[in-house]
Amino acid sequence: MFHLQEIRRQPDGLAFDQELDLLKSLQERNPEILDLSQLRAVGKVSYDNGLYFLEYQLSYDITLASSRSLDPVVLQENYLVAEVFGDAEEATSLSEEEALYLLPIEGDGISLKDSVADNILLEIPLKVLTPEEEAEDSMPQGAAWQVLSEEDYARQQAETRKDNNPFTSLQDLFTEE
Repeated sequence: MFHLQEIRRQPDGLAFDQELDLLKSLQERNPEILDLSQLRAVGKVSYDNGLYFLEYQLSYDITLASSRSLDPVVLQENYLVAEVFGDAEEATSLSEEEALYLLPIEGDGISLKDSVADNILLEIPLKVLTPEEEAEDSMPQGAAWQVLSEEDYARQQAETRKDNNPFTSLQDLFTEE
């Protein structure tokens, strides 16, 4: 937790390099997370004209279940996070678009753990595949079923409509031989 008074006292901002353990709290919020390791946030928090800026490089390894086979898949993530915090008074001095990105300050500080947890949850992909599943072009199938991509499904529906058209048999009626 970075206290607001401490941030304001430092004209260059407060630098940090922290390794965090948020696995249990993230699993409570999203049980699809199987594991989280090497979680590290490196950056700084600063104050300027009533606004608090939290910028850091976030890196971690997250283990999720494959969307197809439910096999565990480890994803290495590394991205920049930039957030702006302020109170309701500061929001009135900003344009409407800028105010959309302003996060409210809760209490007397800014929680790095909350920011990291929220950003990890926001970055969880909907589609997770093992390297083998990504390399394969085929989808899973069984004896009487098959998973289709949206493109394959649309193509199949167009063919079905064409085959079920009652005028298809009349198509060659007036062709000259």
